Amino acid sequence: MAASNLPSMLLVLVCTALVWFCWRLYRHRSWINRLRKEGMPMPAWSWLSGHIFLLYSCARRLPPLANINLVFPEIAAGFAADEMFLLDIWPLSEAMLVVFNPEAAVHVCQKLNLPKVKTNEEMIRPITGGLTLLSMNGEDWRKWRALFNPGFSTGVMTEQLPPVVDAVARFCETLKECAGKGVLCLDELTTRLTFEVIMKVTLDADIGEDYDHHVFVRAMGNIVKWHSFWDPLILLNPLRPFVQWYNGHVVDSWVRKELQKRFQILQQERPSPSPAKGRAKSVMDLAIEADISAQSGAPSQRLDAAFLETAIHQIRLFLFAGNDTTSSTIVFAYHLLSKNPSILAQLREEHDAVFGTDPSRAAAQLKQDASLLSKCRYTHAVIKETLRLYPPAATMRIGTPGSSVRTRRGTTLPVAGLTLLISHHTIHRVPSAWLQPNAFLPERWLVGPEHALYPAPGAYRPFEIGPRNCIGQTLSLNEIKVVLIMTARSFEIRPAYEEYDVLKGRKGGGRGVTAYRGDRAYQTERAGAHPSEGYPCRVSLRD
Repeated sequence: MAASNLPSMLLVLVCTALVWFCWRLYRHRSWINRLRKEGMPMPAWSWLSGHIFLLYSCARRLPPLANINLVFPEIAAGFAADEMFLLDIWPLSEAMLVVFNPEAAVHVCQKLNLPKVKTNEEMIRPITGGLTLLSMNGEDWRKWRALFNPGFSTGVMTEQLPPVVDAVARFCETLKECAGKGVLCLDELTTRLTFEVIMKVTLDADIGEDYDHHVFVRAMGNIVKWHSFWDPLILLNPLRPFVQWYNGHVVDSWVRKELQKRFQILQQERPSPSPAKGRAKSVMDLAIEADISAQSGAPSQRLDAAFLETAIHQIRLFLFAGNDTTSSTIVFAYHLLSKNPSILAQLREEHDAVFGTDPSRAAAQLKQDASLLSKCRYTHAVIKETLRLYPPAATMRIGTPGSSVRTRRGTTLPVAGLTLLISHHTIHRVPSAWLQPNAFLPERWLVGPEHALYPAPGAYRPFEIGPRNCIGQTLSLNEIKVVLIMTARSFEIRPAYEEYDVLKGRKGGGRGVTAYRGDRAYQTERAGAHPSEGYPCRVSLRD
């Protein structure tokens, strides 16, 4: 009897689910239609599909595995008057207002400081394992940000400069070994460098020679490999949850052991809180000390369980973000310098002026006098301009009841319930805020407010602006500066995409669209917007 009723029960369940979906679809589209009638700027819209087919058609015009953020500038061209537009791709994602107006971005992220959306956590959870500073709100965010701020302060990052210099010196040795030996993928080398640095700075862990076989490196690499924001071949793979769960367990176990080890060492050092001579305290050392100080009663022999679990998530975030985004930016800086030899010449001239004409002395000089970094103003400008043209991410907030934004033309739009996406890729090239927005012009960061090149307030936000800016930006900028200082005068790095195509047996590129706006080194969907194909290039020693 029960078996005979099973088809009927399944039919009822399917019909109920279909009715529920249709009701949700109708309610959602009615809301969007009401916003449309009230003047919300948006592309041509359908009651049935919203903007799903628009997104699909734009994505098809991009190269393989291009970063999803590259879609928004394509649509934005039709909304220059408002500098924002609504994109409705429900049920694939919540409706979002894509904002690329600088004043509106300041209003959303600084004046209102709207909360982060839950989608942030869902998208990044496979990598972080749980809630982090990226997705926390309210008191939780304030508590953990205050706990980690000291570890990423300018003073601590200055103390951490010697191990950064040592890591870059090993990177230079690797480049020397690769020089003149054919095409290599530079992204692999910069990823190794930045991973080594972030592990040392956050956990005081040395993984240099053990990198290729390190349990954490392999597990985290597998997590990133099986992670995607929109590639259906990865997202729909039935093995993905199991692979990420297993590797997440491996990562958590290793980090947990490292934190307990750091805790025991710090407990032994408590009578003499100064670190061993020559060793700067890591980010987690300082956070653990703060947590110990906040505890009352007799000292514990183990880390507080709640602190430990959340700290593991934060460490996974730091190790991912501090590695991926920095390594990609280094590659894109090399790429832009290779395309702009006059700018590369100016960069080298500055390094000669600050460090003398012998590049081999720069490492020792930086370790002896960290203030030399601040004298490299043109180098800093090159990095800022690289981040403007190749921002590694975007930011999303959620509209709260009663909140609104103003378009460029002055129309006030209600945004309660809407996801607000501040599109860094779009706002960094919006013509109203930037003179020659697509040109690589480091000079725009060296002129005063009276100059036409001077950026509009709020238009530059690779690390975001305001209370929720990137906690690790000082480390990232220092690291990239050291890399350029120690390599720009010793090596020539040139892209080799055409040669790489030949090596891979491709004829004329071989895969349809291979460039984004004429650029073969476009940002991909892989994790921190890595360059396409890992940036195949040739490295040679300068005479």
